[in-house]
Amino acid sequence: MNRLIPIACLTLLGAPGAYAQTAQTDAAPATSATPPAKPALGPDGKPVQQVTISGGRASDMDERRNSIAGKQVYGREELDRNGDSNLGDILKRLPGVTIGGRPGRGGDVRMRGMGSGYTQVLLNGERPPAGFSMESLSPDQVERIEIMRGPIAEHSTRAIAGTINIILRDGYQQRDNQLKFTDTIEQGRHAPNVSLTVPGKVSSLTWLLTGSIFENRQHDQTETYNRDTRGDGVVLKDQNVLDETSRNSRGIHLTPRLTYKFDNGDTLNFQPFLMANRSDGNSRSDLTQNFGLVPPALQQPPEYNLALTSSHSESTFLRGFGNWVHKLQGASKLDVKFGFGSGHSDNDSVRYQYDNAGGLLNRYTDTSSVRDRSASSGGKYTTPIGKQHSLAAGWDIELGHRVETKTSLDKDGAAQFEDSGDNLTADTRRLAVFAQDEWDISKQWSGYAGLRWEGIRTTSTRSGTDISNTSSVLSPLLHAVYRIPDHDKDQIRASLTKSYKAANIQDLIALPSLSRLNSATRPDRTGNPDLKPELATGLDFAYEHYLGRSGILTAGGFIRDIDDLIRRQLSLQNTPTGPRWVSTPANIGHARTKGIELEAKFQLQELVADGPALDFRSNYSRFWSSVDDIPGPNNRLDAQPKQTANVGLDYRLKQVPLTLGASLNWTPETTIQSSVEQVVYTSRKRSFDAYGLWKFNARNQIRISANNLMAEDALGSNIVTTNGLAQLANTTNQTYVVWGVKYEMKF
Repeated sequence: MNRLIPIACLTLLGAPGAYAQTAQTDAAPATSATPPAKPALGPDGKPVQQVTISGGRASDMDERRNSIAGKQVYGREELDRNGDSNLGDILKRLPGVTIGGRPGRGGDVRMRGMGSGYTQVLLNGERPPAGFSMESLSPDQVERIEIMRGPIAEHSTRAIAGTINIILRDGYQQRDNQLKFTDTIEQGRHAPNVSLTVPGKVSSLTWLLTGSIFENRQHDQTETYNRDTRGDGVVLKDQNVLDETSRNSRGIHLTPRLTYKFDNGDTLNFQPFLMANRSDGNSRSDLTQNFGLVPPALQQPPEYNLALTSSHSESTFLRGFGNWVHKLQGASKLDVKFGFGSGHSDNDSVRYQYDNAGGLLNRYTDTSSVRDRSASSGGKYTTPIGKQHSLAAGWDIELGHRVETKTSLDKDGAAQFEDSGDNLTADTRRLAVFAQDEWDISKQWSGYAGLRWEGIRTTSTRSGTDISNTSSVLSPLLHAVYRIPDHDKDQIRASLTKSYKAANIQDLIALPSLSRLNSATRPDRTGNPDLKPELATGLDFAYEHYLGRSGILTAGGFIRDIDDLIRRQLSLQNTPTGPRWVSTPANIGHARTKGIELEAKFQLQELVADGPALDFRSNYSRFWSSVDDIPGPNNRLDAQPKQTANVGLDYRLKQVPLTLGASLNWTPETTIQSSVEQVVYTSRKRSFDAYGLWKFNARNQIRISANNLMAEDALGSNIVTTNGLAQLANTTNQTYVVWGVKYEMKF
């Protein structure tokens, strides 16, 4: 509901200034995208200056436009568009976002092509629990996704590439219950999913109950060609490995939200989040030795000819988010947050390795158990200072405790690494304080200044030895928006920030992760307790031109200068089971990256009145990077592609209630000189998706979709040259078309 009031009354009501556009404001300020109302007349017959105030949250495009620190918002329209079954398929279409791994199998989320750890992923503005994977979160449980290119003080500045904030379903925004039945089919294997959303209200208590149950069946096939060649050209190893894996996973996700409004205007929100998953798998590995290139005198028996593995895993994560908003005198308020988390995961596998005659060579039994507990608290005090400033200050405290046990035994009961069976305990303490000021300097200028200090201490006990790592970062943050005079649809953004990437607990104190076919291209992985955080100075800038209600054209760029870059280094180490290749993280020096980012999206009918009902979306990004201590020409940041692009169309037919859409996601092939010894190649990735939506009526609709219609094989190459030996591994991973049917109903 909209209402019109004289602008002079805003000060009496404690509202921000006429052009205040802070992210905390619930009302949506009037923009050029909204047609002006007919002016009201005063007693003298002259028009009275008016402003439109809209109840509820601002639209996605208005929130993006009015945010001083650049923020892109994608709500239910984008989340529902293609009928995707996981968040990864949605994120891959957003500007500057790529997903590691091959199509249909997900991977780590990357902004600006920068790998895991550079992109901060938040859940309701908080760090998700350890072990959480976005691939397992149903889009039906998400209200919107916010993407921030530059860090802000109230969130952690652990965001060199940017931040993706996933907001779970919130608020009492619907009257109807929603029930969705989904079935995706891959290689004839079905993956059903049922989700239910139930809103309600009793007196001052409102709720939104969201849950889903699912089952997923998948089959993967990977072919690997291994060849080891001496410096004089003599081939020492020439073999093929065919790996096939079948998995069946089941799970339940619950995300209820409760809101209670007190008589004095205070609000209490609480949202628990439960994920329970179970998975069983079987795999087969066939190793074929090729003897044509290897001299007979140098031929070595293979590690195995056939390996059969069965595995079982269980995981349960419970996380609670809550906040209490207390209104103070005037327009000031205090927002106090609290949270807790508990999680456990157990993994068991048994691997049998046989020779060519079917004789048992070895049996490996691997078990692991991880228990995590966490608690967090935070708060933010917000108050206006005059008509132009919105000042906020606050704190964050997070405590975490982990107990991890790994056991790896062979058929004779011998341990496969030194600490097999021992408990590793780790405690993490994170403290942060921040202050920020959003300032409406003039009708053309708005600015943001923030400062955040964050300290992290990790301590652990392993085999009776105490290990600790302490780091702290001070991050000044500046953002500005300039609205071009006489061009009310155009504005320019710029940001100058400090951010960082902290070493994760696995890289600091991890128990070894063993490779059963150990080589320089398949090394064991371990941690390094002496890692320092990577520190980055960043500059972001963008030009924005808004089109109609939901259209935009943008051109921007970024620069990041990074110190204490973390990279994994290979070494051949003596272990209790003999020499093994081991990958260990280390700080190696300085790096820099930069890029340009383009985006265009619009509804054709807003530009051409008689045009077809066509929605167009596209984005393109180009990246450059270099690492000082690694020789070129491909000494780029780990796994960063040179380019990425998306294009999508939606067409609503006039004669029938049918909407058709398609999108293409493209990332070119990438070659990375990851160290002096190692070169990694990844083939191009093209994912073509399409859907059709038929609306029977306002309460019933069906959506049919197809993802990865091209189903191109994902190719990779890993070459390590060290100790006079070149080890090559070429991999071919099959990908598959995924068909989906989703029936949605309201009742």
